[in-house]
Amino acid sequence: MDVFDELLQGVRGRGAVFGRSVLWPPWSLRFTDGAYLTLCLPMRGAGWIVPEGGEPLRLSSGEAAIVRGPAPFTFTDDPARLDDPTVGVREVHWQDEAPPPSGPGPELACPTVLLAAAYDVHAEVPRRLLQALPPALVVPDEDDCGPLRDYLAAQIGGARPGHQIVLDRLLDWMLVCTLRDWFDRPEAEPPRWYGALGDPVAGPAIKAMHDDPAHPWTTAELAARAGVSRTTLAKRFTELVGDGPVAYLTEWRMTLAADLLTGPDLTVAAVARRVGYADAFGFSAAFKRLRGESPTAYRRAATATRGESGRKTPAG
Repeated sequence: MDVFDELLQGVRGRGAVFGRSVLWPPWSLRFTDGAYLTLCLPMRGAGWIVPEGGEPLRLSSGEAAIVRGPAPFTFTDDPARLDDPTVGVREVHWQDEAPPPSGPGPELACPTVLLAAAYDVHAEVPRRLLQALPPALVVPDEDDCGPLRDYLAAQIGGARPGHQIVLDRLLDWMLVCTLRDWFDRPEAEPPRWYGALGDPVAGPAIKAMHDDPAHPWTTAELAARAGVSRTTLAKRFTELVGDGPVAYLTEWRMTLAADLLTGPDLTVAAVARRVGYADAFGFSAAFKRLRGESPTAYRRAATATRGESGRKTPAG
């Protein structure tokens, strides 16, 4: 599996966490629910994304924005008006039903229509990449993202069977398109290991470790995969990634283990075997060294966090 696919395959939208706003000026929407990611798509018109404490970013139809939470952010027609206490700001809560269009005319005449989708990302695997995102980013629709927007617009408000799941998956597709286009841009600052994926020496070694993390990889065996000497691999890998291959493998295994520990079906010993450790003792020592707490303590805290999130899940 492609590493980018592997990292994002668990990021999924759910039907209750998207909304459409039909906006007549003056307007300001403040998103306060603390979603890990929010995808903003102006289907018509334009506005400004204003992250908490950040600079405004212009967002127009034909572009997509991703805002990284949990800090609130605002979408407004005029950032200068946010400092005016006499101008109302409408708070957006994903639990609430979308308000009916308001303004001097029908939706077809409305200057701005915003589609937004929220993503609560609890898994550690996608966060390895997503935590490198800036507080807010804007990219134009490129390649296959442009036609996707047209199809997405046609699905909004539909009533055919399966409409909701089709819309969810289209939004997921748009999110991945936007992320892929962002990480290809020169201003993006992806993790060092992400940039090393395209290197002819470090790239094959990283892919091998992702394909089979439980394998007892050695630097010599990874070097053979890349067709270079052990010394060459160790030097090149460290230059590009910042750590040697064995240290990278350990960190990747602990990331996978963190997600496995959030499920109720596997014991700590079973998780250890899944990520390449023969016994729970060695695994627990490595996990605590990198994560600062034992696997059992991590599982307990993650379960409590998921429980709180579940109680706040909005109704569809």
